[in-house]
Amino acid sequence: MHQYVTEEFTSAEEAILRRYFTNLDRPVFALVNLPEVVKGALFARYSRTNKSLRRLFLDEFVGDLDIEGDISIDATVGVDRADELYQKVFFEYGDDSVAQLGGVHLACEQSSNILTKVLEWGRLMSYLEQSTRYIGYDKRLNNGHYRYYRPQDVLDSKLGARYVGEMDRMFDTYADLLPRLAEWLTSKFPKTADDTDFAYRQAIRAKALDAVRGLLPASAISNVGIYGSGQAFESLLLRMRAHPLEEVRLYSTMMLEELSKVIPSFLRRVEIAERGVQWSHYLADNKTSTATLLEDLFPMDDAKPQEESVRLVRFDESGEDRVIEAIIFANSTMSHLDAQRRTERMGERDKEKLFASYVGNRQNRRHRPGRAFEATDYRFELVTDYGAFRDLQRHRLLTIEWQPLSSDFGYDVPDIIRDSGLESEYAESLRRSHELYVALYEQNPESAQYAVALAFRIRYVIQMNAREAMHLIELRSGPQGHPSYRRVAHEMHRLIREEAGHRLIAESMSYVDFSDTDLERLEAERAAERARAQRK
Repeated sequence: MHQYVTEEFTSAEEAILRRYFTNLDRPVFALVNLPEVVKGALFARYSRTNKSLRRLFLDEFVGDLDIEGDISIDATVGVDRADELYQKVFFEYGDDSVAQLGGVHLACEQSSNILTKVLEWGRLMSYLEQSTRYIGYDKRLNNGHYRYYRPQDVLDSKLGARYVGEMDRMFDTYADLLPRLAEWLTSKFPKTADDTDFAYRQAIRAKALDAVRGLLPASAISNVGIYGSGQAFESLLLRMRAHPLEEVRLYSTMMLEELSKVIPSFLRRVEIAERGVQWSHYLADNKTSTATLLEDLFPMDDAKPQEESVRLVRFDESGEDRVIEAIIFANSTMSHLDAQRRTERMGERDKEKLFASYVGNRQNRRHRPGRAFEATDYRFELVTDYGAFRDLQRHRLLTIEWQPLSSDFGYDVPDIIRDSGLESEYAESLRRSHELYVALYEQNPESAQYAVALAFRIRYVIQMNAREAMHLIELRSGPQGHPSYRRVAHEMHRLIREEAGHRLIAESMSYVDFSDTDLERLEAERAAERARAQRK
């Protein structure tokens, strides 16, 4: 089993932590005996610090809490009475709805970027992942290793030493380029009198981190905070146990052990042979048989480098009429057939008026029209760098499917890497990533993904209704966003307006931001600085 780094705590710290965390020595643990607002605040802070959650709790939270009444609590003790209470309703009678009513905050640390995408697959869960925009990967862990996953099958193979050496060199390049790029950015974008030193430094660092993140391999480890119901965790574990990667399967074992300390009844079926085990086999068998059949039907051609692209591959030409029918139905006593007939007889001017009325006067991007916008959808095929995919994949109220990560489609080089004169070193690191991937692929195609740097492109599809499209496009086009996914949002908006011909839907997305910006995070840092000043 992969040797995860164990944190060290003093005896006094352990005495505190045992009250609130289900273990003190593993990368997966549940949060208990804490107010919900504290758990949420911990996870919110999680994404912008390189500390583990337990260390973060000790350093920044425990001092503000009244924990005197919790002295007798030990979170590592089981919950037998609660288990007995739920067992009759849930396990014996099979009432799945009960499993939707108990939730857990689970910390998942030291997980590779491949694993984080598996953890974040489910729609009915909440996630917060450590951000490459705020966290640098130039520092080593307390065992002297860089922060990347070491798959055991690779380490035990003839390529084990090469894997570690190449990973270290990729991280060395990242660590070398980060301060040099930050220095270049400081000279290109001098600080103004309107900005504090802190806000300016944060914006410069975010810009530099955004640019060099493409050098990080998919093996780079991250921390993910998850909140979900028992039913959602059950579904996640069943899928993880069917996954071809050993890391994912081993991690599911740790998750089940920790979750069973908190919601044991909700997860009992996972290990029952004729229930959860059979279900996981079903998922694994289907994936294998489908891949085998496709190889027979369509011998796969070698993938070729492909430029970044966003294609609208499917839409309903009458999509705006479908939305109008839904508006009429939900705001009248007509049947759906009557709403359809009335829509067919409406003139363009009346349709525009009805659209405008339904969308209303939006004061900000969070003001979104109702579910009538869910009556039509769009299917996009995208080829973007893996970093942009990671950000877009976290949108849950849509359908997203992706192909295996590889180096086949080529890679992107950020403009500021070229402008700063660092392109040759950047490209050299990506060349090593590609060559390691090719070597590993011959040995194990699944594990080869760990070697692929985030700058390499991946192909995937996103299907979403017009309401979710409004949310994604307006959010991801914001000036504080990464340039790679801002381009995606802009192109999606153009395709909806011009290729689908859905002018009214596109115009309703009034908070799509096309402005240019030099330091994407600067305005956000200014706002945060103002908020901090007001709290003092």
